Amino acid sequence: MLWVFDISNNNFSSNLPTAYIKDFKGMMVKVNNGLEYMSGENYSSSYYDSVVITIKGNTYELERILTTFTTIDLSNNRFGGVIPAIIGELKSLKGLNLSHNRITGVIPQNFGGFENLEWLDLSSNMLMGEIPKALTSLHFLSVLNLSKNQLVGIIPTGKQFNTFQNDSYEGNQGLCGLPLSKSCHNDEKLPTDSTTFQHDEEFRFGWKPVAIGYACGGVFGILLGYIVFFFRKPEWSISFVECILNQRVRKKSNRSNANTRRYNQGR
Repeated sequence: MLWVFDISNNNFSSNLPTAYIKDFKGMMVKVNNGLEYMSGENYSSSYYDSVVITIKGNTYELERILTTFTTIDLSNNRFGGVIPAIIGELKSLKGLNLSHNRITGVIPQNFGGFENLEWLDLSSNMLMGEIPKALTSLHFLSVLNLSKNQLVGIIPTGKQFNTFQNDSYEGNQGLCGLPLSKSCHNDEKLPTDSTTFQHDEEFRFGWKPVAIGYACGGVFGILLGYIVFFFRKPEWSISFVECILNQRVRKKSNRSNANTRRYNQGR
């Protein structure tokens, strides 16, 4: 029946305590939306009095705790290994903080099943791989910190992910896409003018048809020259050129005679 599990800021080591998490049955059931506080014989008096807890990066002292409030905080220890998939089955979790450890591996795909999760902090670990697209389905997620890991690939977009800023992803050299200024290779290959791209797609116009046109034109020109010089005889071409040259010579001669007449008349 544990609802709050906070062992942060200690010196615990080894892998994450999977064996304990498997027994957190109270966090695996879906909770109702009623505003009911922990009290009475079923709950520890220490929880009824107050508890200090970190929520969305800030520390608060809660004098009373809602039964719908469930959180796990294992931050600032020396836990290693991979994130156990069993954590993704804690459907009622409001917050999960595994930051500042030595956790490796990838972010489990079943984290997309956290229907009530409001904050997720996996920063300052050694997580690898891509950010699961399934995380975009977390409708209530308002704080996300994946910074200072070894994540790669395109940052997912859509829904809550459109609200997160650079500080959610900084320190991951392999990440690209918005909101980071580093664009992905796929983005760089896209045309800058979407209208032109659509027009080219519609009429199938591009560099290939142009190249084919030039090649066909070159072949046609070579064939035409071959036909003219070997079937129509080159004398025809030579005669044509000589005729043009003779016309130019006559024009120059006529101009010279006209100038001589004007000179004689003037004398």
